[in-house]
Amino acid sequence: MIHFEHPYLLYLLVLIPLFIVIYIVVKRNQNKRLAAFADKQMFARLTPDVSYSKAVFKFSLILAGLTFLIIAFANPQIGSKMVKGERAGADVAIALDISNSMLAEDIQPNRLARAKKTISSLISKLNNDRIAIIIFAGKSYTQLPLTSDYGAAKLFLESINTDMIEAQGTAIGDAIEKSMQTFGYGNDDIPWQKNKSRTIIIISDGENHEDDAIAMAEKARSEGIVVNTIGMGLSTGVPIPQYSRGVNVGYKKDRDGNPVTTKLNEAMLADIANAGGGVYLRAGNINTDLDEIVKEIEKLDKQNFGETMFSEYESKYQYPLVVALILLLVELFVFERRNKIINTTTIFGTKENTKDIK
Repeated sequence: MIHFEHPYLLYLLVLIPLFIVIYIVVKRNQNKRLAAFADKQMFARLTPDVSYSKAVFKFSLILAGLTFLIIAFANPQIGSKMVKGERAGADVAIALDISNSMLAEDIQPNRLARAKKTISSLISKLNNDRIAIIIFAGKSYTQLPLTSDYGAAKLFLESINTDMIEAQGTAIGDAIEKSMQTFGYGNDDIPWQKNKSRTIIIISDGENHEDDAIAMAEKARSEGIVVNTIGMGLSTGVPIPQYSRGVNVGYKKDRDGNPVTTKLNEAMLADIANAGGGVYLRAGNINTDLDEIVKEIEKLDKQNFGETMFSEYESKYQYPLVVALILLLVELFVFERRNKIINTTTIFGTKENTKDIK
């Protein structure tokens, strides 16, 4: 069965019929303009070397070549066999701050949207690792237990919003504890085994008002869990937007009617990462460089998650690529006019009989 490594590129094939329509429209307009200038017989005498069928043939070669080129870029693959292998990786718990301050627009489009994009990019960089998603504000909840299904993780990620937790605030310490519980910590039914294959990634603006996050990070570290942090926002204060049914209705205000502002607390997040033995990164408007955290994950000891069956795919992009190159090469050697170099004179050494048009 044929499988495409990059199936989304096949959507480019819709351009082929579009090009055909454009070609037909252009040719019809040209014919109308030519008909207004002279009749067909006159053009046949003025341009005896022009072959209109060759023009259509050249265009067909280009379209066919483009079609096979798109297929080659999509990389068709064939699953040759099913292989049994061991899957080893680390456990990664991502704790995402969804307090109202994450709606601040100091990074575009807002802190929460940028955080979700950062998490999605991080998931794409993982390999064989299990992932859990925890959401927190004044309290913490497990949005997604540990799983190796990255597609499901991204699906759950898209549904996250600030309305999912009513208790406002930023309890980072509670989020760390909830993340530890996803690893099995505190579960009386399963004996806790300390190892170095677990990490927690806190994504927040760092405005912790609820608990001692540094103490919880130290506790996690003592249990062999590395705590990393990613800061969302800028260090300058900005107002917090308020929404009603998805519509911006202004900015949050205190009891005196003054705008409530929020700013990134880098010192807090850096201290949490330091206490947890991890690293701190600051996100910006451009894609966040996650390489440092990915390297920290790769340093973790890998635990065996058991055997798994997977299909080995063999890439076959070479075949449509060769066909595309041949078609485009042939198109270069097809001329709309008579070839003045390769003709009967050069081949047989004879002269063609010509008649003057009078």
